[in-house]
Amino acid sequence: MRNYFSKIEIVLWSVSVLFITMSFYVFDRGSYLTLVASLIGVTSLIFNAKGNPIGQALMIVFSLLYGIISFTFAYYGEMITYLGMTMPMAFVALISWLRNPYKGNKAEVRVNSISKKEQILMWLLTIVVTVVFYFILNYFNTVNIVPSTISVTTSFLAVYLTFRRCPTFALAYAANDMVLIVLWIMASIYDTKYISVVVCFIAFFINDIYGYISWRQMKRRQTA
Repeated sequence: MRNYFSKIEIVLWSVSVLFITMSFYVFDRGSYLTLVASLIGVTSLIFNAKGNPIGQALMIVFSLLYGIISFTFAYYGEMITYLGMTMPMAFVALISWLRNPYKGNKAEVRVNSISKKEQILMWLLTIVVTVVFYFILNYFNTVNIVPSTISVTTSFLAVYLTFRRCPTFALAYAANDMVLIVLWIMASIYDTKYISVVVCFIAFFINDIYGYISWRQMKRRQTA
């Protein structure tokens, strides 16, 4: 794997793991499920940046663990979103990535683009999903319902674009990371152990930005 990842990717992953682990032992030291989920999540992102289906397989595991963590703070929106949407869509994306290797290389997916018609359809679906989830979250008395609903919007865009193998999926995930940073800062006001989750999503944000840059480079290389 040392020859597979670039020096930048190795440094990015190592620094992310270091900060996630340090924040866990400083602010939490109890919820090892959070630590495990964070490490699996950041590892999935470095594989996603390479267009490797392993990233989607790890995302399925992360979604399950993150859903459990969200339940502990009554973030039912996050729980429902990740267990009911992100996890199943990650499974669908995994199949899509496996079926569309670049020139037979199963470790790199073929980058795709979507038409303007499909973009309109995507945004219409996003609006419908957002409205439906708002009423679901309101029914369950979800904490911080506005940012939770926005999280649903960005999550749906991210999983849709991931399934369609579009580079902008990483930007959608980065937008989702920003929303989650706000959500967990709110949670950490009541319990400082959630600061470790904030640090986790800051690391995710940086990795997702790198993922977008990496996919743009992949697209240029594949279409050259």
